[in-house]
Amino acid sequence: MKKIQVVFLFLLFVHIAVSQQRKPNILFIASDDLNVDMHVFDDPFVKTPNLDRLFKLGVRFDRAYCQYPLCSPSRASLMTGLRPDKTKVKDLFTFFRDTLPDVLTLPQLFRNNGYFTGRVGKIYHYGVPAQIGTNGQDDSLSWDVRVNPIGVDKLQEQNITNYTPSTGLGAALSFWATSEHDEEHTDGKVAIEAAKLLQQHQNDPFFLAVGFFRPHTPYVAPKKYFDLYPLDKIQLPEERTDDWANKPIAARFTQVDHSGLSVQQRKEVTQAYYAAVSFMDAQVGKLLDELDRLGLTENTIIVFWSDHGYALGQHGQWMKQTLFEHTARVPLLIAAPQLAQQKRTLSSVELIDIYPTLAELAGLSIPSHVQGKSLLEILKRPELTLDKPAYTQIDKNVKQKAWYKNIDRDILGRSVRYKQWRYTEWNEGRDGAELYNYENDPNEFTNLVNNPDYAEIVEELKELLTAQWKRSVTE
Repeated sequence: MKKIQVVFLFLLFVHIAVSQQRKPNILFIASDDLNVDMHVFDDPFVKTPNLDRLFKLGVRFDRAYCQYPLCSPSRASLMTGLRPDKTKVKDLFTFFRDTLPDVLTLPQLFRNNGYFTGRVGKIYHYGVPAQIGTNGQDDSLSWDVRVNPIGVDKLQEQNITNYTPSTGLGAALSFWATSEHDEEHTDGKVAIEAAKLLQQHQNDPFFLAVGFFRPHTPYVAPKKYFDLYPLDKIQLPEERTDDWANKPIAARFTQVDHSGLSVQQRKEVTQAYYAAVSFMDAQVGKLLDELDRLGLTENTIIVFWSDHGYALGQHGQWMKQTLFEHTARVPLLIAAPQLAQQKRTLSSVELIDIYPTLAELAGLSIPSHVQGKSLLEILKRPELTLDKPAYTQIDKNVKQKAWYKNIDRDILGRSVRYKQWRYTEWNEGRDGAELYNYENDPNEFTNLVNNPDYAEIVEELKELLTAQWKRSVTE
């Protein structure tokens, strides 16, 4: 009997020792063009039961910000850990390997340390929907395996309604409620292929990146998701007729408010966006189910992020490429084994912080080039509020926007979110500046930058902004 007990205790010790030495897996989930208008971020209208489920496993970052409100620059920044002034990627065409050929990307770091690295769907930039089913602007050095599903949303584009037909589908207010099942859509296929890789590599340490295309326009999803959001229940953002009276024209993305859409059309587009969000959420649920089924959840770090936020009519603007809160702020959830669960943090963080965070969580050395800061302290103690400034920028080519009155040069916008404030400069203030206090003006209706009562806070934030952009180039 004693021998049996000794053997049992020995085997238990060996099991514990092996478990403690096993490298944590990484499930790295991205959603394209997703804002925080979701139940998981306290919007009761937009249903996200699976992201709610993920939140129960980890930490919700209520003040997370992108470095650039456009797909390619944001993704290049996140994946290299470098700000856009370092990557030199500030449009949809520049490839970061052309500017930084030897940079060590986040998945490369894990690949070099014995991890299987796989990518399904959009992680680096793709032109959507044009490049669905291809490698897009992907980085071959980052992955062992790359999978590029294609579904009815791409194959049957003739069924899509486009309310801005002068614009290609990738930048149009366009949608389609299909009669197809989830599995016939690209994102449904992404979930299926990702589940296969989880099965195949369940015994290996893995870094599996799963990039969903929705809710990026065209907003295509099965009709059952549209039915979740009846048009008569859709609430459009509050508007004020004098909203733009105190804002610089450089802050605009489109000159015509709402791209000329009627109230009915705006509700239909909003319904479609919400439908695409809930459809994407359902695919996230399939990944969580597979982790549970394979017994991998307890040893897997799960990160959910979007490349930038998304405007749905705030200030009359839609989509991205502005520096307002709704486009700069991003959803970010991180669930790490044995760290905080179902907690929220008000600490300001940036997407470039994901790279060093995952490296530290996995016990890997953070490369010296990385400009972000690890979030491990917050994951351990989410109740901490670390007032770290968060920076977002954008460059606008005025040749493509002839309506920028009295501006004869490209427009560089730089913005800092700090505590309750957002301060933005356009061409170092020569083409205007903005200051908003979110404690009493969450909709950014009142630009305080010229109010003498706020001169000191303007000066403080201006110094933060100037110092950061000097560092972003020299670090």
